[in-house]
Amino acid sequence: MSDPKNTPEGAPRNNGAGKSNGVNPDKDVNAQNLPGQRGDHGETIRVQRGMFGPKSGGDTSGYGGLVRSVRLPGEATRPYGGWFDEVADELEGALEEQGLVVENAIEKTVVDRGELTFHIAREHLPRVARTLRDDPALRFELCTGVSGVHFPGDKGRELHAVYHLRSITHNRLIRLEVGAPDSDPHVPSIVDVYPTNDWHERETYDFFGLVFDGHPALTRIMMPDDWQGFPQRKDYPLGGIPVEYKGARIPAPDQRRSYS
Repeated sequence: MSDPKNTPEGAPRNNGAGKSNGVNPDKDVNAQNLPGQRGDHGETIRVQRGMFGPKSGGDTSGYGGLVRSVRLPGEATRPYGGWFDEVADELEGALEEQGLVVENAIEKTVVDRGELTFHIAREHLPRVARTLRDDPALRFELCTGVSGVHFPGDKGRELHAVYHLRSITHNRLIRLEVGAPDSDPHVPSIVDVYPTNDWHERETYDFFGLVFDGHPALTRIMMPDDWQGFPQRKDYPLGGIPVEYKGARIPAPDQRRSYS
């Protein structure tokens, strides 16, 4: 969640009027000035039933009857607001000058919660990143890292790599997002463009299994080299060790009542 105090001047806010008025965008789904609004909008990737996912009874949480759609924010339409349009125009123009078809490189542009995200086709990621860094009108000199996300219900692109780019020159912050399927978890490395991404890509590989092609030394950074699996994927076994507390033996989480 972005801090309003650090939001660059001119960037759109939650309600498009420069302040949120305390409105939760998930609740006020009919407000047309809310980007990426929920309700029937956006892209449904799964339906959540119950709070913890039990399928055979035994849910004592009180949330067993909960049913809600899990949606990703949909593509935004112009105008995006503030400097977002300027950045989008400059990026699209710079890619066209390089002979790229913009629609092939930028799959969609999302404006949600006052933040701008470009969804990039993975094969074009290095060129888009270099353009954002080097173009004088863009100058996103700093990549603060890459994070992995696992959406098992997002078929064909279950794994996501998310990059946060900051322009020190223009005091702007944007996000790039790239998707890859479980069956082919490969994304080009951008260490050549942003060298500080070296260990961030290793950590994302270690925990999510995203393979960054072209990385100079893609090895595990936290888990042992021979570790099986990727611990931060949502389908990774819970595991654990038993604990003894005041004479009672508490079984490891994977040996307790199943919530999956």
